[in-house]
Amino acid sequence: MAEQISATRINHTNIVVEDFDASVQCFKDLYDAEFVLDLPSPAFHACLMSFGDVLFEIFVPEAYLLNARYGPFHLGIEYQADMEQVRRVIADQGIRVIRDIGHALHTHPDDTLGVSFEFYDQAFAGREWPLLGRPTLPLDYWTNEHPLGMSGQVGYSIAVDDLDAGVAFLRRFFATETVYEEPRPVLAGTAVGLRVGGGVIEVLAPTGEGALRDYVRRSGQGIRSTLIGVGDLDAARAYFRERGVDAVPGSTDKRIMVPADANRGLLFEFGM
Repeated sequence: MAEQISATRINHTNIVVEDFDASVQCFKDLYDAEFVLDLPSPAFHACLMSFGDVLFEIFVPEAYLLNARYGPFHLGIEYQADMEQVRRVIADQGIRVIRDIGHALHTHPDDTLGVSFEFYDQAFAGREWPLLGRPTLPLDYWTNEHPLGMSGQVGYSIAVDDLDAGVAFLRRFFATETVYEEPRPVLAGTAVGLRVGGGVIEVLAPTGEGALRDYVRRSGQGIRSTLIGVGDLDAARAYFRERGVDAVPGSTDKRIMVPADANRGLLFEFGM
């Protein structure tokens, strides 16, 4: 078998939103997120924020006009991985690189299921961040002290046109372990869970008319939602209700979802 990328862990999730200050404040208010690192640049204003032991890099394009038709979306995911191996696999599989800053690179989403996979050879976990004067709050705090009871990033879901083709690509690209295949009747779809880098990539494909097919028609292939662990769905619903947000059913009966209009246009699911 050809070489695959052996990802070590998820470093952070990359998202694109409109209005930097409003988005930062939303995540602070709704999740008690920590502002970890400010990353202004001429092309976009970016930052790192953390909650639930999940790190997000937020991008706001300087000229949002260029992104307005598409709207907020999950840009991609950064994995820690050996960069020499990453570059070999990308070259061998003919995948284009859309951004390369030497120590890290991003794949072209048209070649990788609508996802710009980012790779970097260092870990973000445990770093001391100058703005905080310490590492981010530990998982134990978010699980046992924070009222939402988050247990870290379970993974994320990728919506695809063709389930077999999407799963086959990811198995060629990453060293994976299949952990489940099951129907998603609430979405009129099917899901396959692949373990990669300590998290699960949930590949979702429509089987008929419904929310998932509507999503793919509107947005194309790509990351549909971030999956964050919580142990008690009733407590999570109550937590969001206290903050003026009515959580809605997630993609399974073991998850709830924060609606996009309460979450800067993005879907976050909580559960298992």
